[in-house]
This record gives sequence, C-alpha cells and structure tokens, in this order.
Amino acid sequence: MTISRLPLAASALAAILSATIPATVQAEGLGAEINYGRADGHWGTEIGAGYALNMAGFSLTPGAGVYLRDGDTKLYGRVEAAYTIPLSATIGAGARFSGDHIRPYATLAMPIIPKLRAKANVGPRYYAVGLTLGY
Repeated sequence: MTISRLPLAASALAAILSATIPATVQAEGLGAEINYGRADGHWGTEIGAGYALNMAGFSLTPGAGVYLRDGDTKLYGRVEAAYTIPLSATIGAGARFSGDHIRPYATLAMPIIPKLRAKANVGPRYYAVGLTLGY
C-alpha cells in the first residue's frame, strides 16, 4: 500500500468499525489504580492505569502498570470483565499477567465518592486491596 492510500484505508477502517460496534458500547475513559498486595510471592505496591469500555452495566478494562517490591520493579498487565450494580458495587473477574505468570482473580469495588472506589482482588496466589480513580 502506498503512503497516499493510507488515509483512505484508515477512513474506510474507521467507517467499518463504527458501523459494526453497537452504539451502546462506549469508552468510559481512563482510570488509575494503586493497590497493595501479594503477587509473584512478594508483598508490594501496584501502580497502574487502564481504559474501560462499557455496555449496559458491563465493562471490559484492559490495563498495565508497575509492581514495586523489595526495591525492584516489575511490569504487569491485566484485563477485567465486571458488572456494576447502579449506585452500588462492581463485581467481576480478571487476569493478571506478570512475567511467566497468569493469575486469575475475582474483583470487588465499592464507591467512596463519584469516580473513587475501594477495590479488592482475590485469586490463587494473588490478592490486593487499594483505590481506583476514574473510569
């Protein structure tokens, strides 16, 4: 494909995606998290960010961050699928990817004030509690 055709191809792709993705799916936006917990056999702090896609109370949130432990840093990624009960809790499941480890977990978040929630993740050999801002 030549450079002159690239904008045309991008426009066509955008038109196809906008026609195939339902209007009810909306990007809720960026969010940030800070958690303290145990992962990869060590206690430490997770600092991360994600981007939520919502549809009728359900959300899919991919994210990434750094895990600070014992003076060392380690990158991690995660993806969560959740359902929010209006004006109440958010419950769901996720998977955390770090090094060679994939840790599935359950998640629960409770609102403190608008856009700020207390959150807990619990799974085999992974658990964390913290705060989420945004989404």
